[in-house]
Amino acid sequence: MRIRDAQEGDLPGILAIYNEAVLSSTAVTNEHTVDLENRRDWLHGLWAQDFPVLVAVSDEDQVLAYASYGPWRPFDGFRFTVEHRVYVREDQRGGGIGRAITHELIERARMAGKHALIGAIESENRASVHMHQQLGFLHVGQLRQVGRKFDRWLDITLMQLTIAPRDPAAPTSMPTEQQP
Repeated sequence: MRIRDAQEGDLPGILAIYNEAVLSSTAVTNEHTVDLENRRDWLHGLWAQDFPVLVAVSDEDQVLAYASYGPWRPFDGFRFTVEHRVYVREDQRGGGIGRAITHELIERARMAGKHALIGAIESENRASVHMHQQLGFLHVGQLRQVGRKFDRWLDITLMQLTIAPRDPAAPTSMPTEQQP
């Protein structure tokens, strides 16, 4: 597995992962699948704002996961804060791909001069909450019953990582899990 910038040719894999999440999970609160043109517009919209879209791909160049960030709020004062999203293909979850691609996205945000990453995670998605905690994100809020899908109300857990500027002399390896 390797992580790289997304390309146009990755859109079918990105589309499949997104639509699977729409149909079978609360990771996406959208209730309707989208088409390739929708994902193309999404990709080009992020590129136009100089936001990264990363993919984790297999040795055969199949998309296993993707991650991106975009504006947190549409006001100038929030330009240093971004909201990120990470989606892993259903048959690849639990193997560390989500953690690896999120770590790379954090580094991209750091290099772009961002100060904070926000994750808005459906509260029952314990695996995602745990992964974010492992990467240093802090639980900063809970929004109750703000989404609805599969005939039930959804809570959102807000998690935040404040990013220190990158020290060029610092190592680039992933952080290790802290012992109590």
